[in-house]
Parts: sequence; structure tokens; C-alpha cells
Amino acid sequence: MRFCFIVEEQYRNEPMPLVIADQLLQWGHDVDVLEPQAMVTCLSDLARQGYDAYVLKSLADGPGLSILEAAEAVGLPTINNSRSIRLVRDKAVAAAFARAYGLPIPPTYFVAHPRLLKQIPAEDYPIVVKPSNGSSMRGIYRLNSPADLVLLEITEAKDSFFLAQRYAENTGFDIKLYATGTEVRAVVKKSPLHPDVKEGLIPLTPELKNLALNVGKLFGLDIYGLDVVETPQGLAILDINDFPSFGLVPRAVARISEYILHAAKRAETQREARIALQQRRRQARKKGVKGAPSPEEEEGVTREIFPQFPAEVSMS
Repeated sequence: MRFCFIVEEQYRNEPMPLVIADQLLQWGHDVDVLEPQAMVTCLSDLARQGYDAYVLKSLADGPGLSILEAAEAVGLPTINNSRSIRLVRDKAVAAAFARAYGLPIPPTYFVAHPRLLKQIPAEDYPIVVKPSNGSSMRGIYRLNSPADLVLLEITEAKDSFFLAQRYAENTGFDIKLYATGTEVRAVVKKSPLHPDVKEGLIPLTPELKNLALNVGKLFGLDIYGLDVVETPQGLAILDINDFPSFGLVPRAVARISEYILHAAKRAETQREARIALQQRRRQARKKGVKGAPSPEEEEGVTREIFPQFPAEVSMS
């Protein structure tokens, strides 16, 4: 199979996702690396370039997402898809979307500038302030009371909007859930608020797996991660990411590579089903209505090719 990996400048010298591209090459597949900041991209013949899928590890405001959307617009498979990436890359959108559909997100405020933090009610403290386009756990601040605003200095004040999220009292460590499709792994990870913890794999409980799969289902993600903590009220989601690092996950490179192959082959099957449906329609038009695909058949193929986001997710 043939893949195009869109690699943002920030990730050019990091292992992910290039280690995945290298693995696919070792398995005999063709892989091209497209660097949006270093080369122009011809949009006129995207559909004729012969890629089975485009793969992107994106920045919140990087150019790679535009190219991914262009590939989707001409009918090419993408991993992850652009709508899912946009939903999670803007943390304000992700928080509102997840909470609206019943996922356990702490109460969250959108804050255009740090000076507006004084408007948050005192009863919502302690709060955690973080950039709405943040990544790699940078720019995260905990405020225990409104009095802490006097000494707060946010270096990202001119470069981002912010979220202020009620701090969820927890067991003292973050759990990172890494998912490829329906396969999930759980890892204890350090964070700016919990820096002194021993990192490592932990058993995946049914509750953790169910939460991760609900996030993937709701957001339409293929390869993703979420940060959660255990609170007296149950699990709470702190962040959701597309294409995370998968640090400390055994065989992570092979697992992700295998899933990308699976997703590309699944897309190929869907394309073939769509072509077959179109051929049946043409044949039916020549013969009259007899032999035309039934509404149920057309609906089934359409759902397979264009899966819909669920109206709700189950937290049971």
C-alpha cells in the first residue's frame, strides 16, 4: 500500500509519527513524507497521486490540517479525519462537545485573556488554567483561590486563548489512555500538577476502557489518547489528543502501523462498495426500476462509507 505522512515542522525531529512511516517501509509499503513548511503541495492532482491514505500528526494551528482536508475533499482516506482532529485540537470545542454528550468533563470556562479570570466565581476554585490550543502539557497553572491571581504570570497570554477548568480532586496521578481503534492501553504519567509519580503501565479496568472507547466513538477518532484522573465522583477527563506519543506502550509502533494498514484496507473496501452501488444504480436505470438497490441497501452502504457521529454515548 502507499501512504503520505504529513509531518509538521515541530515533529520533524521527534519519533512520532516518523517511526510509524519507517515501520511501514520495513514491511514493504511505499511511504512519502510531506513537510508543509518545507515544500509546496500540488492540490490539482491529489486524487491521482495514488495514496491509499494520508496520515497526519498535527499542530493546533499548523498547515498540515489544510492539506488533510483537501485530501478528504477529493475522496481520499485520512487518519485521523479532519473533523475529529479539529474537534479535539481546539480544547474549548472539545470540552463543550464532550460535556454536551455526557462525558465526564469538569466544569470549564473559556477565557479570552487572563485578566478575565477574576470573573470566575470563587466557589469554582481551585481551577486549572491552560491554553485552548495547548499541547505537550505546556502552559498549565493551578490557582487555589482568587487571591492567586495577583501573582499569576502567564507567558502565553499573547499567543492563545485559555480554558479555566475546575480542579478535580483526585488520587494524585494522571492516567493516560492510548487507543488504536478498539485497543486501549493505560499508563500512569507525570504531569505539571503531578510531577513526582512513577510512570508505567497499569491494568486496564472496564471503566477506563469504556471511557476511552466512548471518546473515540463520539469524536470519530482512530488513533488517540486521553488524560484522566480518578476522583471521588468517578473518572474525569482532563484532555483529549489525536495521535499522541504512546509512550511506555509495548509494541506501540507495530500496533499503530498495523492499525493504519487495517484502516486503509477498510477504506478500500468501502470505496469498492460505493463503486459497486453506483454500478448497480446505472444498470438499474438502463433496465428501469426493477433491480435497483433497495433503500435499506443504499442506507447500509452510506453508513459504512460515511459513519455518523452518535447522538449519545453510553457511560455504563
